[in-house]
Parts: sequence; C-alpha cells; structure tokens
Amino acid sequence: MTENSGLAEFKQGISLLRDGHSSEALEYLRRASQLKQQNPYYLSFLGVAMARAERNWPAALELCKTAASMRRNEAQLYVNLAEVYVSAARRNDAVETLDTALKYCGADARITRIRAKLGKRSSPVLPFLDRGNALNRSLGKLRHRMLRREARPGGPGKVSQAGTPTFTS
Repeated sequence: MTENSGLAEFKQGISLLRDGHSSEALEYLRRASQLKQQNPYYLSFLGVAMARAERNWPAALELCKTAASMRRNEAQLYVNLAEVYVSAARRNDAVETLDTALKYCGADARITRIRAKLGKRSSPVLPFLDRGNALNRSLGKLRHRMLRREARPGGPGKVSQAGTPTFTS
C-alpha cells in the first residue's frame, strides 16, 4: 500500500512540477520521499522542487547529489543536479556534472542537448586583463559577432559553387 501511495504522490508531484507549480509539487514530492526514503528519483525531483520553490540551494544540491551517487548510470539524476546548479548560478559545476554524466551514462540525448546549451566560455581576448574589463568585454563581443558571421552559410571566406569567394555585409 505504501509503495503505491508513494508512487501516486510522486507522479502528482512530477505533473505539478512540469506545469510550473513548484510549491504544490514540493509537498507531494516530500510525502513521496518520506514514504520511500531510498528512492533516488524521489530524492532528486524533491531537490529540483526545493530549488525552484524555496531556492534552498544547499538542501536541494545535497538531495540531488545523494540521488546521483545512488544510481551513477541514470541520466535524469544528473540532469536534475545540473538544473539545480544552474538555478543556483553555479554554471561551471553544472557543466562539470554533465561531463561526468557523459562518462557514466554514455551519449544520452538529454545530457548532450543541455551540455550544448550551456556551452563553454571562451578565454578573455586579452588574458592579462580581468574578464569583466570593459576592453575585454568589447573585444569579446566583437569576436563573438565575427565567429557567428563566419559560421553562417555563405559567410566570409566561403566559396560559391561558381568558385568565387562570397562575402556578406
């Protein structure tokens, strides 16, 4: 009986979480995790709900880390941990978590997609200046625009089918 009610609480919590009702989801997920304390999914999603509803980063991170350590080869647990890191403004930890997940879970589509969205920051244009320096920021924006322009089809340096270089303005 406890198993079924815990699962029902969990499903209701996930549904509420998916619909953006984090506070309501938190209560269902708390009850589910109390009924079945060693279920890593219950703990992990409780951590996500806690992060979204209460912004209780330390407790949310602890729940998600515990869950991921219980099942190292489960991609969703790493995705949840990375989400909590991102919401706690710890982007580098999220990237590291997803890189670890790729080792344990292989090329899971969810992990790969989220990892690509987070990307990797380029080094400062002038490494002897702070990243936040106005000159580095301006040059970095310029570099970004130039790289983006080159990546477009038909961008500078591309050769047309006729064999002539094409340039965009």
